[in-house]
Amino acid sequence: MMPVYNEEVSVGTVLMHVRQITHDPILVVDDGSTDGSAQVAAGVEGVDVLHHERNEGYGRSLIDAFARACAGDFSSVVTLDCDEQHDPSLIPLFSEMVMEWDIVSGTRYAPESIAIGRAPDGRRRINETITEVINDLTGLGLSDAFCGFKAYRTEALSKLQLSEPGYGMPLQLWIQAARAGLRIVELAVPRIYHDADRSFGLDLDAPERRLDYYRRVIDEEMRVAGGGQRQAEPRPRAAGP
Repeated sequence: MMPVYNEEVSVGTVLMHVRQITHDPILVVDDGSTDGSAQVAAGVEGVDVLHHERNEGYGRSLIDAFARACAGDFSSVVTLDCDEQHDPSLIPLFSEMVMEWDIVSGTRYAPESIAIGRAPDGRRRINETITEVINDLTGLGLSDAFCGFKAYRTEALSKLQLSEPGYGMPLQLWIQAARAGLRIVELAVPRIYHDADRSFGLDLDAPERRLDYYRRVIDEEMRVAGGGQRQAEPRPRAAGP
């Protein structure tokens, strides 16, 4: 499953690579793209495109994809982004590991993660800061709270009630997953950055505003959860391929 917003340049290439790796169904959630992303995706054999009439956000795209997976006859789902920052050749490993875990989450910051391009310093600092906050609240022992390359068991997804439409949705997911006692493991993936200037949209390009937004998402989820106590014990991190 792949969320897409105005990625006409890369979506076709990524989808063709994914199709070479797996013959499983592919769902693209087109989040109100104003370029030709949806048309390119629809032109790839075996790709189903779910359209948003307007841009609703990264989190909403994944939430809608999860709902489709849970409603269908799927035991698990793999998610990856469409900007050529995730290596589709790792999909079989994610699919294999999720047979034993509820969530297999990519980490770009494991010692064995290969670096291709440089992660912007501001983004890395925010990732480190928020990952530490999530770990303090949940005890999950994550090293990368934001990587979009993941595999989920649909049975586990059905236990979550996700609602955050923006980029902060993974933070809500981690808190709920810890509260639900889901079995979580990280898998080392390459850290690939082709476009260090990629925009988050709206007013989130400013690091301080993005950090404030992430903290608000966490605070709201903890308020709903009814407290800030640690909810789960740290999980082991899997070695990379």
